[in-house]
Amino acid sequence: MNIGVVLLGCGRIISVCGLSVIYYICCAETKMQIFMVETKVYTSFLKPDNYQRESIVDFLHTHLEEYGDERQDIDKAVAYALKERASLGGFIIKAKKADEIVGVVVVNRTGMEGYIPENILVYIASHKRCRGQGVGKQLMQEAIELSQGDIALHVEPDNPAKFLYEKLGFENKYFEMRFKK
Repeated sequence: MNIGVVLLGCGRIISVCGLSVIYYICCAETKMQIFMVETKVYTSFLKPDNYQRESIVDFLHTHLEEYGDERQDIDKAVAYALKERASLGGFIIKAKKADEIVGVVVVNRTGMEGYIPENILVYIASHKRCRGQGVGKQLMQEAIELSQGDIALHVEPDNPAKFLYEKLGFENKYFEMRFKK
C-alpha cells in the first residue's frame, strides 16, 4: 500500500511501517523544492524482494565509502534487521527519487534497555549527489520516530555527518574500545 503526502514547505513526516511516504526535500534557506523523495520501510513482516534487498546492500556498500564495511558485513546487518537470521530484528528505511535509491538507513534492535540503548543505527548513507540536501536528515528523523527506545550509533570523529547527529540530539557518551579475536 502506498500513501502519498505532499508538503507545502519543509516539515517532518512520520513514516508508518509498510507504507510508502512521499515528501519533498527542501532547501532550508529558501524553502524551495529541490526534489520529491519516497521512503519505504522494511521489517521482518514487510520484507523487500530479493532484487530490492540486493539493491539496498549494493547501495550501502557503494555510498558508505570510507566509513563502510565489507559487503558481507552489510548483508549480515540487513539480514539481522529483517530477521533472516536469529535476531531481534529491526528495520530498514529506503529513500528513492523516481526509481533511484538516494538513501538507506539500517537499524537493529539490541534487546537491551537502560544500560545499553535498545537500538543501534548500524548504517546510514545518502547518494553522493544528494548529500547536503536533507535526505540523511529525513532518514534519521524517520528512524528516530520508528525506533522504540534509545538509539546508539558509531561515527568516526572526522565524519561530516557527526554534526547532523549532534543537531538531532545524539550525544557523545562514551569512547569505544574493542578487542578483536
